[in-house]
Amino acid sequence: MSTVFEERPRAEALHAVEAELNYLRAGEGRPVSYTFEPPPGVPWTSGALEPRRVTIRDARPLAAAGELSLDKSGFERIAHTSALSDFSDDTAIPSIYYNESAQVLLKATGAEKVVVFDHTLRDSLSGSRATSSLREPVRRVHNDQTFVSGPRRVRDHLPANEAAQRLKQRFAIINLWRPLDVVEQLPLALCDARSIAASDLVPSDLVYKDKVGETFSFTHNPAHRWYYFPKLRPDEALLLKIYDSRDDGTARLTAHTAFEDPTTPEGAAPRRSIELRALVFWKE
Repeated sequence: MSTVFEERPRAEALHAVEAELNYLRAGEGRPVSYTFEPPPGVPWTSGALEPRRVTIRDARPLAAAGELSLDKSGFERIAHTSALSDFSDDTAIPSIYYNESAQVLLKATGAEKVVVFDHTLRDSLSGSRATSSLREPVRRVHNDQTFVSGPRRVRDHLPANEAAQRLKQRFAIINLWRPLDVVEQLPLALCDARSIAASDLVPSDLVYKDKVGETFSFTHNPAHRWYYFPKLRPDEALLLKIYDSRDDGTARLTAHTAFEDPTTPEGAAPRRSIELRALVFWKE
């Protein structure tokens, strides 16, 4: 990743909001977060946060101009209406939405194979970090995988022989993020991968009941360029690059977080969304 980012002049004219994003405070070491209620006296998440006020620009004009993509900025918007209308049906999500999403990712990336391995439903009113079936939005800057845990996912979800072969070729992990209603509060902020430096990344433990995963937290960097898609609709979805094995200048990951939009009207509807994570494999 490069710390150099040349902003196009047209970006200066974009609609933007000023908002606080929660970064990890520098020097905090390796944070630990739990996916279940931790033992007594142990915090859900360690590592002090450092709120920073940043400019978050409207991404829609740049997206329409083709200036944002998975391989350039690390994220993009796609137009897609899901065949699934009831996301409260636990059986329909794997049987309908997983298959549908795999086809979306194959088309969007030109990949050869897609393996969907999990999803998370979120609700800003009813969700809780203590409830695995319905989580609350995450309000800290993060990325779902690291350069260590990305390859580990291949070994976790493919037979050993196939995993060994796939690890020799390009693969990625992509988060397909979709709102279930028009987003009126807590929209998703996305950081342009070209503005992220390697020194911003802090490996962090994510503790499950049966294993310990690894994600990235982020320390503040004034070079970060943040975007969002105002009033994102259910017939739109975001693709977020959370790992890419390619190391040739292609975006390898991005950072994201929910944030308090200061323009949100009083009484705005809760934010409801689903995010789905998938391994994406190319032939070479």
